[in-house]
Amino acid sequence: MRQLIECVPNFSEGRDMSVIKQITDEIEKVEGVKLLDVDPGAATNRTVVTFVGTPDAVIDAAYVAVKKATEVIDMRNHKGEHPRFGATDVCPLVPVANITMEETVEYARKLAKKLGEGLEIPIYCYENAAFTEVRRNLATCRSGEYEGLAEKLSNPDWKPDFGPAEFNDRVAGSGVTAVGARDFLVAFNVNLNTTSTRRANAIAFDVRERGRTKREGNPLTGKIVKDESGKPVMIPGSLKEVKAIGWFIEEYGVAQISMNLTNISVTPVHIAYDEVWKKADARGIRVTGSELVGLIPLEAMLEAGRYFLRKQKRSVGLDDDELLKIAIKSMGLDDLKPFDPKERIIEYLLEGEEEKLVDMDLTAFANETASESPAPGGGSIAAYSGVLGVSLGTMVANLSSHKRGWDERWEEFSDWAHKGQQYKNLLLHLVDEDTRAFNKIMDAFGFPKKTAAEKEARMAAIEEASKYAMEIPFRVMEASYQSMEVMKAMAEFGNPNSVSDAGVGALCALTAVEGAYLNVKINASGINDKVFTEDLIKRGADIVEKTISMRNEIIAVVDEKIKGL
Repeated sequence: MRQLIECVPNFSEGRDMSVIKQITDEIEKVEGVKLLDVDPGAATNRTVVTFVGTPDAVIDAAYVAVKKATEVIDMRNHKGEHPRFGATDVCPLVPVANITMEETVEYARKLAKKLGEGLEIPIYCYENAAFTEVRRNLATCRSGEYEGLAEKLSNPDWKPDFGPAEFNDRVAGSGVTAVGARDFLVAFNVNLNTTSTRRANAIAFDVRERGRTKREGNPLTGKIVKDESGKPVMIPGSLKEVKAIGWFIEEYGVAQISMNLTNISVTPVHIAYDEVWKKADARGIRVTGSELVGLIPLEAMLEAGRYFLRKQKRSVGLDDDELLKIAIKSMGLDDLKPFDPKERIIEYLLEGEEEKLVDMDLTAFANETASESPAPGGGSIAAYSGVLGVSLGTMVANLSSHKRGWDERWEEFSDWAHKGQQYKNLLLHLVDEDTRAFNKIMDAFGFPKKTAAEKEARMAAIEEASKYAMEIPFRVMEASYQSMEVMKAMAEFGNPNSVSDAGVGALCALTAVEGAYLNVKINASGINDKVFTEDLIKRGADIVEKTISMRNEIIAVVDEKIKGL
């Protein structure tokens, strides 16, 4: 699965959109990224831009955007209400999908180094990308703002992490940029059946991490309790990494709890929703639904669906579309207006217009396979055989989870169904990836070959593409073999009335493994690196042997169970 990160640069221009367009045009030229949002502010004279893509593409897009910003924004002329110290004031990277914070930090530091050395801009790394604890806080890094840069850069304690440590003419124009890695922030509002802002605020204070001011006696009108330094003492709220206020929305005629979830790995949307529900209920107020402002990663919504299914003691081993329906209805995300996952989930916005084999209906897929087109070929069909196999195993798990009289075992089978869905999703991805791998080889053969350098580059591209085309069916083999643990468990412990389905699933998995192995071997013929090919073929043979053994074990169990019915 491809890795995705979000980049949210803040540019010190929010009034002249022709300037901002020059910057965003540079972003949109970079293949592998998608511009999601441009949010200008006239009072702050600042524009927040959001784009998403694969890590290396995001680094490239951020670089050209910052470069253009230094050309079209002169900080010597900048005025605005928001704190700032550079033409590109901040440039945080945010992990979105299939990437850890640790990996995102490395990309942030790579970007910081590239900006500092390539554009000669002083760079401070902040939040998770900071090299020292004192620089984690953005406000600390930005203290003194642009007007204090000359003094700051002359202070050895504030030597930039990358780039020049002097306030020269170039830096006078560009200012300084802070590059960071932070968690994904979700703006999430919960709707109430009241028009009272005061009551909404009371609930917001109940849940937000900062909480409410401690008072002597009456909690509303009593004297504020202060600490030794004279600051008010706070009673923390129940949710970590959450900022919240209550407000009244005239457009909808309801009060809301408006929240910023600054780290959804600590407090995800479904936990925030449920906690607001509990606190509102305690105050005699009903939650009627919620509203997502902006975008959200797919996994955050899927986990919300699983959360609400677990509360019902139902299997979480459902496909993504079903999980999304559960999440949307459980949190009332369509309470105020329709909620379209295709417009609100980051990964869906990045899918583009690519036609996928797995999106075809069964007849169209069969017709495309039977046509004179060389793709989809045996590799994609092998992967889809694996999809069908583990889908049958997952079906048995879901049936077993809902079997009358087995209520106490719902979680056991839910776990197996969830595992089956993960294998299914990976194999679905590999159906199309096998065809993409074939197309990479065809593209490489089309490279120019007039000069010696072109011939060398062409041969290198063919070799690399051929290796990839060998690796994809090998991954199909691995995933299909591993998926058989689901079929084996269901044959042994699942609903006995569906044991034949587990058996058919095992047979499909074996077909997938043996079919994919044929593709591993045939793709090896065009590769010069024999150490690579011999290793993969040897490992593939081992998987085939283990798969046949597993298939025999499962079919033996299936035959025995059928005899006993």
